[in-house]
Amino acid sequence: MQTIDRKVSPAFKTVDKIEMIRATEIRLTNKIPVYSINAGSQDLIRIEFLFSAGMYQQKMTLQAATVNAMLEEGTSKMNAAQIADAVDYYGAFLEVGVSQDSASVVLYTLNKHLKATLPVVEDVIKNATFPQNELDTHLTNKKQKFYVNNQKVANVARKRFSELIFGENHPYGISVKEADFDAINKEHLNTFYKTFYRANSCKIIIAGKIEADVYPLLEDHFGGNDWTSDNDLKRPAVAIRSVSEKEQLVFKEDALQSAIRIGKIMFNKNHPDFQPLQVLNTAFGGYFGSRLMSNIREDKGYTYGIGSGIASLQNSGYFFISTEVGVDVCKNAVKEIYFEMDRLRNDLIPADELELVKNYLLGTFLRSVDGPFAMADRFKGIMEYGLSYDYFDKYIATIKGITASELRGLAQTYFDRDSMIELVVGKK
Repeated sequence: MQTIDRKVSPAFKTVDKIEMIRATEIRLTNKIPVYSINAGSQDLIRIEFLFSAGMYQQKMTLQAATVNAMLEEGTSKMNAAQIADAVDYYGAFLEVGVSQDSASVVLYTLNKHLKATLPVVEDVIKNATFPQNELDTHLTNKKQKFYVNNQKVANVARKRFSELIFGENHPYGISVKEADFDAINKEHLNTFYKTFYRANSCKIIIAGKIEADVYPLLEDHFGGNDWTSDNDLKRPAVAIRSVSEKEQLVFKEDALQSAIRIGKIMFNKNHPDFQPLQVLNTAFGGYFGSRLMSNIREDKGYTYGIGSGIASLQNSGYFFISTEVGVDVCKNAVKEIYFEMDRLRNDLIPADELELVKNYLLGTFLRSVDGPFAMADRFKGIMEYGLSYDYFDKYIATIKGITASELRGLAQTYFDRDSMIELVVGKK
């Protein structure tokens, strides 16, 4: 028997290559792609139905989000309570969600109950009716939440920042207004639903302990031509029109805090600089030990939290810095943000700091592929951009191989203050 000497620290090992179970693909008879990650020891499965039905596809505000949220509120066969009971009875869970580019319906269930729960999902996806009483309640609740959120500087800043960098009429930039809740109706929902919740807009991702009967069941319930369509799902490209006035203020007389958003239009995962910029951004504001946190939270005490990120969208991408500070220190906080930007543009990141950032990124990535559901999420993140698993190999190689000099070059290219849009909501 081996004896462990607890006075000696375990040997430190670097991540050289991460082995992932790769998704396999089959096609249903109606050509819906089904991607599977067969892993895990528990008798649990997750099936995600992914539709090209995000906010980018909507022709009026609230269409995509309302359709997705209302799927569980009633079908031609069951009302909302019956849907909930049918899923809960088997200890299953049904989840819906919508983003800028896509919408999803996700089923979590034990394999032995899949035969009973999958027909419920089929009914929700194919036969939603958007009952008027449920729609009225939904919109009333959302409007009330809208009023509450509009009093919060952070929420106002998030919406206004999107308008500023994309343009107020761009699908990624349009924000919800009070009048939108009264403008949308059941007919608008049906039009969007019948266009985008169809087989030609659907992809299926399965993760967990996948048994042999899963594929015949999917074929029986979703492989037919009863929900196919020849609708053109592609929306023409919309020009991005960022504001020319770089400094923006939304004044709030009674504000005790100011929300700061600084950033610019960038690119998505398909751009060769996206991965190297992830390393630079992590050092700048992408984790708790970042320069923004060390300076503005730990040293100056201006905020409880500050961060930066690079968001990837299917038709664009953007860089952002986000924080909320007391109104009395807002100007100083903005000054320090640009100070940290300039440091990265002018000076090399010290070797020990860069090593810490690299180890953090490698460890974070390793945790992000722990388990079949996590691996499915990672796969979805490349599948939606037409990328292969080589993307992850390149990511690991980028993290391990990038130099301080290359990072400074990236900062000089992309962290130019004059290219940034600066928004303050509150007082400055």
